[in-house]
Amino acid sequence: QERLVESGGGLVQPGGSLRLSCAASGFTFFSDWHMNWYRQAPGKERELVAAISSSRIGNITKYIDSVKGRFTISRDNTKNTVYLQMNSLKSEDTAVYYCNAILTGMTLHDYWGQGTQVTVSS
Repeated sequence: QERLVESGGGLVQPGGSLRLSCAASGFTFFSDWHMNWYRQAPGKERELVAAISSSRIGNITKYIDSVKGRFTISRDNTKNTVYLQMNSLKSEDTAVYYCNAILTGMTLHDYWGQGTQVTVSS
């Protein structure tokens, strides 16, 4: 059974850094999956923060404008894990961060983790 488990969240001061991890289990050929990090702040809609494509098409990465140059998404297929390195954190980055895995093909496969809280505050 497919499962995603996020870790690495916590409380950090503005300007600080955190690295989130998303460990995937039960996935066949993890490298084929597109992996995403979403976040949801209180009272706001969930938004896609960063994405990394399947390794079959070259691990292409994309980011929302507000995190470009500060966040980096990466994957280690040997560990079935995707990371989100977050630097120069701002108060507006405070949210619950969710890992998402998508596999496209004849049918769409879509899985979510339980989320990890990131709080940026002095």
